[in-house]
Amino acid sequence: MHEAKIEATDTGQLPADDGWFILNLADIGWSSVPGGGTWCVFESPEAPSNLLGIGVHILWPGDKPGYYHAESDQEGFLVLSGECLAIVEGEERRMRAWDYLHCAPGTAHITIGAGDGPCAILMVGTRSPDHATRYIAEPAAARHGAAVAVETDSPREAYAERPPITRTRSPWPVA
Repeated sequence: MHEAKIEATDTGQLPADDGWFILNLADIGWSSVPGGGTWCVFESPEAPSNLLGIGVHILWPGDKPGYYHAESDQEGFLVLSGECLAIVEGEERRMRAWDYLHCAPGTAHITIGAGDGPCAILMVGTRSPDHATRYIAEPAAARHGAAVAVETDSPREAYAERPPITRTRSPWPVA
């Protein structure tokens, strides 16, 4: 396997193809959306993996990386630092550094920034050709602004009113 070409952008370095690479979180390009935190993914935007999605998401108190949902593929969330609230199958659970949430396929869930500072979460998910996501109108998630009003299988519908994603510089390391 070849080493990936690394491209310098205004917001950080990004792999340009599907080869192997080593990048520091402080140097890699990140993305952000108001109220949704800041994140990076460990793959080329030009050649995303069809097997595994992995990256780090920084959530400040109240930030939500998306809406309450269930996916047909497995996901996992390891809190690296700080605190978040996980809502899983309608139940609220507090997570702190080194807590891991395993979501088997079909597990309804969302994480929400909590505590008094940033929360860094390593997020990983498998990918399959027939991948499907269902966004669910869940009362516990809705209390935190993290649920759709009407259930849908369409990401476009779920995020129709969310501000656009922007590229940004790394917030790493978080305080």
